[in-house]
Amino acid sequence: MESNVRFFRRRANEELAAAGRAITEAARERRLILADAFLQRLQAVEASTEADVAFVAERPAFDWQRTA
Repeated sequence: MESNVRFFRRRANEELAAAGRAITEAARERRLILADAFLQRLQAVEASTEADVAFVAERPAFDWQRTA
C-alpha cells in the first residue's frame, strides 16, 4: 500500500506535468489548483505526528466551492 506522503507527492507531480501539457489556460489553471491541493496535503502529512495523521486523512482532499 502506498503511503500518504508518496501518494500526495506523486499526484502533485502528475498534476504539474499535466498542467504543462494543458491545451487551454482554464485546463492549466485547474491542474495547478489540484497540484497545489496535493502539495498542501503533503506538507500537512509531513508536519504531522503519528497521532495527527488520522485527523489529516479524515479531511476531504479538496475544499471545492460550488458556483451556481
